Amino acid sequence: MKKPMILATALTALLAVPFAHAEDLPGKGVKITPVQSTISEETFQTLLVAKALEKLGYEVEPIKEVDYNVAYASIANGDATYLAVSWVPLHDAQYNAAGGDKVFYRQGDYVVNAAQGYLIDKKTAEKYKITNIDQLKDPKIAKLFDTDGNGKADLTGCNPGWGCEAAINNHLKAYGLEKTVEHNQGNYAAMMADTITRYKEGKPILYYTWTPYWISDVLKPGRDVVWLEVPFSSMPNGDKTDTALPNGKNYGFPPKHNAYRRQ
Repeated sequence: MKKPMILATALTALLAVPFAHAEDLPGKGVKITPVQSTISEETFQTLLVAKALEKLGYEVEPIKEVDYNVAYASIANGDATYLAVSWVPLHDAQYNAAGGDKVFYRQGDYVVNAAQGYLIDKKTAEKYKITNIDQLKDPKIAKLFDTDGNGKADLTGCNPGWGCEAAINNHLKAYGLEKTVEHNQGNYAAMMADTITRYKEGKPILYYTWTPYWISDVLKPGRDVVWLEVPFSSMPNGDKTDTALPNGKNYGFPPKHNAYRRQ
């Protein structure tokens, strides 16, 4: 498959559009199909690319919301054109499964060194001196975060199909937490709304999140919640990446960056 221009090239060309004749626009007569996940905050980046392509003459069709696996497969098969939001290395498995560098061109970052991991409310952390997710192997500690009465800690986790799903499930197995922690999945935004409500009611909370994202403006690390460290680095599929940060903290995930992907 032909590899297209990188985003930076598209935006550079955009600056020259007012000086070009309509018949010279490279996108004239070409339809573009953007895809994104169901996370509404990803619409901004998707529209940013769409507007640039429209200025270059391309006909941009309405955005299609699909899960990430479908997004990568659709682009690889030619059923979609671009995905403006892609996390590295979190999405590497989906990227490589759909053909990797042989079928995609990826270049350019929106965000770099973004943190992700597990957090609990500061009140519970300080009262029980919880600093590491490994401590949730203790049934008494895990039960503090039980919301459905089954004795297990309820972790607000990832939507099925997200890259973090595999990472979290791997952590639960690697750290021996499968008997005491339950990975709750569904619509992340809805689940986090319930988690925030629990926090406001003064109840313990345990959840996964990433940055930058609005969750950390509502539940501020250091003020309302604290990051939990992990006992050691463990990545899915035997990946030996060291997830320790430069400051010595290890939240279980390597710093990630958000990039642009296109067929």
